[in-house]
Amino acid sequence: MCGKPARPARAGGLENPEEGENMKIAVTGANGKLGRLVIQGLLERQAPGDIVAVVRNEAKAADLAQLGIAVRVASYEDVPALEAAFAGVDQLLLVSSNEVGKRIPQHQNAIDAAKSAGVKHVVYTSAPKATTSKLILAPEHKATEEYLTSSGLDYTILRNGWYTENFLQAVETAKQTGTIVSAAGEGRVASASRADYAAGAVAALLGEGHERKVYEFSGDYAWDYNELAAAVSEIIGKPVTYQPVDGPTLISILMEAGLEKPTAEFVATLDENTAAGLLSDTSGDLSALIGRPTTPLKEGLKAALS
Repeated sequence: MCGKPARPARAGGLENPEEGENMKIAVTGANGKLGRLVIQGLLERQAPGDIVAVVRNEAKAADLAQLGIAVRVASYEDVPALEAAFAGVDQLLLVSSNEVGKRIPQHQNAIDAAKSAGVKHVVYTSAPKATTSKLILAPEHKATEEYLTSSGLDYTILRNGWYTENFLQAVETAKQTGTIVSAAGEGRVASASRADYAAGAVAALLGEGHERKVYEFSGDYAWDYNELAAAVSEIIGKPVTYQPVDGPTLISILMEAGLEKPTAEFVATLDENTAAGLLSDTSGDLSALIGRPTTPLKEGLKAALS
């Protein structure tokens, strides 16, 4: 489902503070790749002083501070630090933690801190169909969504699909072997670029009518692994073929390549989720919200490699 389009920027790319439109927006994980892109997008519409970058490593955010962005240090484990980081913030982009297995308490800490600090609206980056999907990554997002929606805060849930950048390792492997090995079968992936998802987050933060909405973000087209192999072949300038295998075989291959068994099993399960069609839906929510088509697979890979 889609809300209203983002408000048009005024002259100079900033809203008129006399109309009360300016809000202070905080972004967690601001040193991460998605967080950086969101901040870049916000800077096109917001004054630097209206942006708060919440980071764990202040030194890595020195360039943001030089731009006039407020850099505040807090980890998802430190509730008092989170409360201090969110002080005076109107809207929060809660970028999901990258620590699989620890996300539920970490996200709950951030939501509790936002509520204590008086944040009015939390935008959360979730996973496809988080409350109903059998995707291996879904349960922690499901728990977070349920906690957020019952918190009393206004919220917007962005169920981000797969990132095209997740396949950069496949490109590197194909350079060496000429093959892409996966247990994804004939499954399709509706990926979009990280920049596309960042633009969606910016639209949800700066637009109107997104409160209490859930968006299923994905690319406009769901490709299969033969198409992935063809795209990679064009990019690297050599033939690449897709080699489908079953889950146990993939686990063995990955372990022989040096991955620990739990990691290999995790990767194989993600591939099996792909084979089951759990990453293939193309809702159109993302392109509708950002006002343009999402980035095609080959172009997204090229941009990431450059």
